[in-house]
Formats: sequence, C-alpha cells, structure tokens
Amino acid sequence: MIKTLLSAIGAYRFYERWLWYQVGNGTKLEHIAIILDGNRRWAAEKMLNPWFGHEKGAEKVDQLLDWCLKLDVKSVTLYAFSTENFNRSEDEVGEIMRIAEGQFRKILTNERIHKNKVRVKVIGRVGLLPQGLQRLVADVENATQSYDKHFLNIAFAYGGRAEIVDAARKIAERVKEGKLAPEKVDEGTFEKYLYTAYMPKQDPDLIIRTSGEERLSGFLLWQSAYSEFCFLDVYWPDFRVIDLLRAVRIFQKRKRRFGA
Repeated sequence: MIKTLLSAIGAYRFYERWLWYQVGNGTKLEHIAIILDGNRRWAAEKMLNPWFGHEKGAEKVDQLLDWCLKLDVKSVTLYAFSTENFNRSEDEVGEIMRIAEGQFRKILTNERIHKNKVRVKVIGRVGLLPQGLQRLVADVENATQSYDKHFLNIAFAYGGRAEIVDAARKIAERVKEGKLAPEKVDEGTFEKYLYTAYMPKQDPDLIIRTSGEERLSGFLLWQSAYSEFCFLDVYWPDFRVIDLLRAVRIFQKRKRRFGA
C-alpha cells in the first residue's frame, strides 16, 4: 500500500533521479557481481509454483543489464544456478533448464548485446548441463567471443570450491606434463586457470546478494578476497534500479584498504 502510494505521487521517480545523480559523481565500478537469490520465496509468498519465480527472475536480468550499461559497468557476473541446486526436485531443475534455454536464445538475437559489444560467457561445470543447453551456451559464447567492451558472466552449474579444484587439477596436469615447474606456481599463476581468467578484471568491486541472506554460498571464493559486500532484504524478482543504485552508493562511501 505504501509503495503504491509513493509510486503514485512520483516519490520513487524523484528518489531514483537523486540516486543517479549521487552515484554519477562517485567512484566508477568496473565489476559488479550479484547472487540472484529469493526466486522461490518470492513465488511462495504469492502462492505460485517455484518456476514462476525463476521466470520472473530471468526477466529481471534484462533490466539489470540495462542499468549496468547505463552505469558504464564493464563486467557483470551473475550467480544463477549452483552445483548444489541440482539437488532440487527433478521438475524444478527441468523448469530452470527450460527457462535458461529461452534466455540464451534471446541473447543470440539481442540487439543490445551486440550493439554494446557484450561478451557473454557461462562459468561453471557446463558439462553437467543438458546437451541441448550446452550447445546453446556454445553458440552464445561463439557469437560474442570477439567482443571486449563489456562482459556478462553467468555462473551456471557453478561452485566456488569446484572452480578452485578445477584450476588446481589443470595446474597439476601441466606440472605432470613438465610444462610448468611447481616452484613457479603462485597466486598469479593460479588465477590464470580460474573460470574468469579471460576477464580484464576478475575480482568484483562489489558483490550484492538479494533475499536478506548474508553469505556467499561459494560464489567467487577466490575472486572475492577484497570485494565489498552488500546484502539486500529484497527478493531478486522484486529488485529495482533504486536497490542497485543504493548498493553502488554504499560501495562508494566505503574506504577500501586492501589489507593495508
């Protein structure tokens, strides 16, 4: 009721313009990462099936991309589906895969992606996905692989521990083959084997989690060492531009010391 009233009198529009003005004069963010949490709880509160929440959450990603492009954020990483999420019911996982297929098909012909030169990549154990979705992911990545103005990472079938294990395994293979000396393995070397190694800036400046939960749930465990965190008490399908702008404003007010 209060939200409806504030919207009717234009208070939200005024607040949004004020936030744009504030963040526009602050520090620019190069890399924002978001844990898209709360789809099922959003649906449950509305007494809907969980996949309605996933559908709504997928639609919200389109809006988010617009907002981030307007903020001139170079890289966006979204935590959409974890390796643990495969433990959900077969019906729900199937619906999520169906929704993902629809979203990736849209990306292939999305004028905004191509106009803004957004490179799209799925980070995670893609081999765990259905064959049809794997082919579609490959099509999207191939269609955008030459772009370097912006980067959109979708963490799908992703686990932070899995990423570190996969990187360690690749390094071990190179050592075994005699292509890498053990004493040459340092943090810089390790980063070259992460899922995000292709990015100009792997570490997010800001990590946002929706739904009110205050944990990373394995998201970007290596890359988040010095990221700033912002936990928002809003379900992902209800995420608004003012929520993003407030998170950016919080980041801009923090003093980053990087351990110094």
